[in-house]
Amino acid sequence: MSDALARLARTLTHRWRRSLVVALAALVVLGGFAANGEPATDDFKVPGSESQTAVDLLKAHTPALAGVDSQVVFTATGGKVSDPENRAAIDTALQKISKLEGVSGVVSPFDAEGLISRDGTIAQTTVQYDLPPMDAEKADGERLLDAVESAERPGLDVSARGMIVDLASEQEAPVGELVGIGIAIILLTLLFRSMAAMAATLFGALLGVILGQLLLTAVSGPLGLPAFAATIAIMLGLGAGIDYALLIIGRFREQVAAGDSVRDASAKALATSGSAVVTAGLIVMVAIAGLLVIGIPLIGKMGIGAAIGIAAVVLSAITLLPILIGAFSKRLKPKRYAHVAPSQRFARWGEIITARPWLSVGAGVLVLLVLAFPVTQLRLGQPDDGNKPADTTQRVAYDQVSKGFGPGTNGPLLITVDTPKGDAATAEQLERLRTAIAGTDGVVAATPATPSQDGEIATLTAIPSTAPQDEKTSDLVNTLRDRVIPGALEGTPLKAYVGGNTAGFQDFSDKTAAGLPIFIAVVIGLSVLLLTAAFRSLWIPLVSAVFNLLSIAASYGIVVAVFQLGVGADLLGVGSDVPIISFVPVMMFAILFGLSMDYNVFLLSRIHEAHNEGDSSRASVIHGVSRIGKVILYAGLIMGSVFLAFVTQPDVTAKMFGLGLGLGVLVDVLIVRLVIAPAVVQLLGDRAWTLPRWLDRVLPNVSLEGHLVANRDPKDPPMDGHPDALREPHETRVPAVV
Repeated sequence: MSDALARLARTLTHRWRRSLVVALAALVVLGGFAANGEPATDDFKVPGSESQTAVDLLKAHTPALAGVDSQVVFTATGGKVSDPENRAAIDTALQKISKLEGVSGVVSPFDAEGLISRDGTIAQTTVQYDLPPMDAEKADGERLLDAVESAERPGLDVSARGMIVDLASEQEAPVGELVGIGIAIILLTLLFRSMAAMAATLFGALLGVILGQLLLTAVSGPLGLPAFAATIAIMLGLGAGIDYALLIIGRFREQVAAGDSVRDASAKALATSGSAVVTAGLIVMVAIAGLLVIGIPLIGKMGIGAAIGIAAVVLSAITLLPILIGAFSKRLKPKRYAHVAPSQRFARWGEIITARPWLSVGAGVLVLLVLAFPVTQLRLGQPDDGNKPADTTQRVAYDQVSKGFGPGTNGPLLITVDTPKGDAATAEQLERLRTAIAGTDGVVAATPATPSQDGEIATLTAIPSTAPQDEKTSDLVNTLRDRVIPGALEGTPLKAYVGGNTAGFQDFSDKTAAGLPIFIAVVIGLSVLLLTAAFRSLWIPLVSAVFNLLSIAASYGIVVAVFQLGVGADLLGVGSDVPIISFVPVMMFAILFGLSMDYNVFLLSRIHEAHNEGDSSRASVIHGVSRIGKVILYAGLIMGSVFLAFVTQPDVTAKMFGLGLGLGVLVDVLIVRLVIAPAVVQLLGDRAWTLPRWLDRVLPNVSLEGHLVANRDPKDPPMDGHPDALREPHETRVPAVV
């Protein structure tokens, strides 16, 4: 692999003009495909679950109930909602809502029972759409809010919640991305002490992100990728792309300082750092694509989308960066050798860590265990509008409904019953079912069953006494499914399925948790296999996997502490006791495991290089850390900053991902890579780089020995201060032809 990358780099760097034209043409062609691509969709199916069966029945027999809906809440701040002025304003708003595109129906709270609170100050209604979730758009939500707000007047407040309303509040400006890029500019400038190197690194990464987004847009329709996959791909692509680019640009500048020609320096940079980037990228892609084994389309397809984003930045790093190197080679050369020299501070740090390796490992593990402790209280679920900031319309609507009708009204259970058509006994059997459900502890009320027009299903609604997030609500769902409904329908041909958002999210969580062990085993197994093939080592991959797991557990603990326990939650604009979104832990595991292996490959490749140059075990660690420690630190700070910038998003999912991934990366870099890993390599000694003969014969040899690539051009004298500058002068470099 190293030789192939070296040849590629020489060609692209030497013929950068021609290569640039070809690259731009390829982007234009891909842009054409993307322009004709179908929009991203969200597939919320949970195959094999009871709630999914309920949804499928509704789609087949009562399509109107299978579409998205929103809740509108009217609150009289003086008097009652039935006062003439208030009622007139409400009726006018409901008329406007009923005429909106996609609205299949909206019931006036004055024409139905149970939609006005007992004290007459709060009224609610549901706006039913005939749109499936994947067809709803931001404009639908904006039109709904405009119609809703027309009812506001002195003495009457109006609020709304639901998926349509959430779409209207989506943040259009890429605040997170812009903040992350701004921080990256500052850190890259400090690292390189060169505006040109900073610009080349950032430009190369952005091109990779653009390439990834074009690819996703082009294939999202055929592959059915969810819309959130693009957000994750931007997060990952921006952070990983900058890391990969700075590693290659940094190595190029090192080689130029050593006297290599531009072509030779580019070839060695891609053969060494480029090999590490390809290996690390493959591990990230394998880890993320492993989400397919969970068995939930939404999670698996998000993994595919994220893997495409990583593949794009890897491709950009090994093709577009050599072109940029050729175009800006003069400006990329460091002004002083000190700007690319091994860090004396990190050399000293390596000496401290390796002097007492057991203490270093023990201290690092202790910190990880302390950070991971809150994970023992992890509770999977789905945050709802009760977790949104207090000033949002969704939170106001949620609180008013809870106040006027009880907390369970925010998460009703929709029971769908498969009934035999034309059976005279069905009505009596449905009433028996309703009575049993209504008499269950934890149920406030159960509505009479409503048959579908074709007579093949019936639906009834149960209102829990507790909020959707409450564990008692989950227990109620299980009680209805396991005991109440089977008992009520025993001896009848009826089959009932508990559905609705609350039950659906519970099934989603349960299915995710069930697939987690297989997923973890697949990801760890494949990652260890790739690392073993790359470094011809057995102990290094196995130990790395163990400490990666500890690092991920620490990031889980941080997320639980903030969102569930409320530590610093106010700073993020969320309340406490927010359940952890069920797919966040698996996504975090895939991403953090992959990115941890990124930094692991970067560190180990330089230590291994020093070992192959003849250094002893301890000396190779010290030299490797001195050469790559600062780069890993800055790369981690950049990656962490890019992720943390996404906590500015209003969506709690983006906040959870941003915080968990951002702090997870920082924990991994600061504790595992710069403390534990060097100490472990020191303790393993020569065993770190050995492989049983039988395994060596079986595994393919993925060479990372790019430093052995021979020069094609004569070398210039090294820069002043370079160790080789004290040796015999080099011959004058003359132009050579490829």
